Amino acid sequence: MEIDTPVPLTNGTPIPHTSATILCYNCGAPIDGTTSAGALCNECVKSTVDISEGIQREATLLMCRDCERWLQPPNQWMTAAPESRELLALCLRKLRGLSKVRITDASFIWTEPHSRRIKVKITLQQEAFQGTILQQTFDVEYVVANNQCPDCAKSFTANTWRAVVQVRQKVSHKRTFLYLEQLILKHSAHKDTINIKETKDGLDFFYSQRNHAEKFVDFLTSVAPVRTKKSQELISMDIHTSSKSYKFTFSVELLPICKDDLVCLPIKLAKQIGNVAPLTLCYRVGTSVNLIDPNTLQTADVSTPIYWRSPFGALADVQELVEFIVLDIEPTGVQKGRFFLAEVTVARASDFGNEDSQYTVRTHLGGILHVGDSVMGYHLTGTNFNNPQFEALEESNAHSSTIPDVILVKKHYERKKKKGRNWRLKRMAKEEGEMLPRKQDKDRMDQDYEMFLRDVEEDQELRSTMALYKAQQAKKARDQMEGVETASMAETEETGADDVPKIDMDELQDEFDDLDVADDD
Repeated sequence: MEIDTPVPLTNGTPIPHTSATILCYNCGAPIDGTTSAGALCNECVKSTVDISEGIQREATLLMCRDCERWLQPPNQWMTAAPESRELLALCLRKLRGLSKVRITDASFIWTEPHSRRIKVKITLQQEAFQGTILQQTFDVEYVVANNQCPDCAKSFTANTWRAVVQVRQKVSHKRTFLYLEQLILKHSAHKDTINIKETKDGLDFFYSQRNHAEKFVDFLTSVAPVRTKKSQELISMDIHTSSKSYKFTFSVELLPICKDDLVCLPIKLAKQIGNVAPLTLCYRVGTSVNLIDPNTLQTADVSTPIYWRSPFGALADVQELVEFIVLDIEPTGVQKGRFFLAEVTVARASDFGNEDSQYTVRTHLGGILHVGDSVMGYHLTGTNFNNPQFEALEESNAHSSTIPDVILVKKHYERKKKKGRNWRLKRMAKEEGEMLPRKQDKDRMDQDYEMFLRDVEEDQELRSTMALYKAQQAKKARDQMEGVETASMAETEETGADDVPKIDMDELQDEFDDLDVADDD
């Protein structure tokens, strides 16, 4: 038998396996038959298979022109900046069919701002055949259409409010409302209002929801001594479902006592709150009325429930102040907080030089008064008050002899009529009432605002509760004269008035909105 010669093997080298080769049925290109997807080459798979089929290439976005919010179906309006993530998410949610594919990338394509078009570039991935994942990129164009949102539609339509807060104070000036306005602006308590209307004795705040009005009433209760009442009016009723629609009215009344008012307390109430003298001055109004006796520096607080249990009015307000000249002053050494007790000899500025018109009184302003200064006060001698509490005080044997001739209130600073300030205050945008104010009413309102600005300058404790902003002209002057020693704008324009209180620039804020800001020049 013939034996074949053995064939030597390779030294551990594997024999390469040759895969079967077929032709692409579309273009005839040779491909690997074991790994090909549907007998198609890669180029034919890309050209024949469309994974974005069924996805929109055009869509419409609805935007409110007034508030610049976007409609998120079905009825939600959202705020989104241009080319933001929120706007991109809204654009993707508008397309049908994206839930069946995987989104790997999405970005905005720049378009002209006035073209009212938004273009988005989207990249998708999907398994075309078994073991074959296809990636595709395409563009979607959105048309921006205008559609007014319900909130803006209500704001432009009369009588669409659901609740109103009527804030009233029965006084002859607006200084309390000016201070209340600054508190509202500082805490942004008016952000939910749909309209603010100015009336004769106060302001009306309109709201679209009842809970917003209740929140605003709670804010007023926390910053001022007020009394609130609530009423409701039935608008409509469905007899089948028993559903009712109401309009709510909240009446908020501020007590008619303001800062620097002369107050004559009922004798019984004066004994109950610390046996203070019935004739006092109001030096602050917060959540309660803070009173001080200028003769002894004794203070007392009248809380809101105590006041409304037996209300009383002011004996005299700041419009009845008389100017006096300080002739002599002698401190007594008694101090309580920022008040210093002193004995002062004053004379009326109109009767200056007449020795018969000199008065010696005690005052709480001993720390800021000097000989020759002007001071404002109430002249009680020869003045008739139609007040039952003051009449009871005059008839009292214990208190009739304690009524002084003059009660000094605050130091008077000479100012120029046209005065440039280095600070400003924000103002709320208010709608005037049906009847326009007369010229004399406008002059009185301007005078009240000027008196309020002076109180802000003179009272550091008062302006610490408000937000003050730098004036634009003061900032420009500071930028131009940077590095050079110079006086502030207020100092430059107030020549000869060096003792006028000035607000430090460190107390002012840099942020300043030009919207709804009144110029106090």
